Amino acid sequence: MKKKPPHAGVYARIGPSRTHGVGVRAIRDIPAGTLVFHGESERVAWVSRAAVRRLPKAIRALYEDFGMVSGDRIGVPPSLNRLSVGWYVNHSDRPNVAAGDDGRFRALRRIRKGEELTADYRTFVDEALPFKSRPARRAPKGSRTAS
Repeated sequence: MKKKPPHAGVYARIGPSRTHGVGVRAIRDIPAGTLVFHGESERVAWVSRAAVRRLPKAIRALYEDFGMVSGDRIGVPPSLNRLSVGWYVNHSDRPNVAAGDDGRFRALRRIRKGEELTADYRTFVDEALPFKSRPARRAPKGSRTAS
């Protein structure tokens, strides 16, 4: 049996974001329904929010910037040195990926090469967003999006 190359199933990479500094951009077209970060570790370490509040500001910011909130806990990778591409997906009111019950992102529609991948954080966070949501921006010139 032939072994798959390391790039098999890779659809996106970290890149500049029009939404928030750094985000995730498609490096090739992504078909609707695709498990976007196949092979990414789904392991999550859950830390109490009380423990996070006691951390130094710079360390606390890692949890606040990347963590998934669930009740009184914040979920992050088992080591914050192992943030994979999926942890950089930014919020949008008009997302093109969604997290299922398993926490894995799937494409909601066809995503064109060069588009930023975004998710609606309100679908997997238990409380109000800690930032003001910006209106959705138009797709880059030359790309088409389906709603």
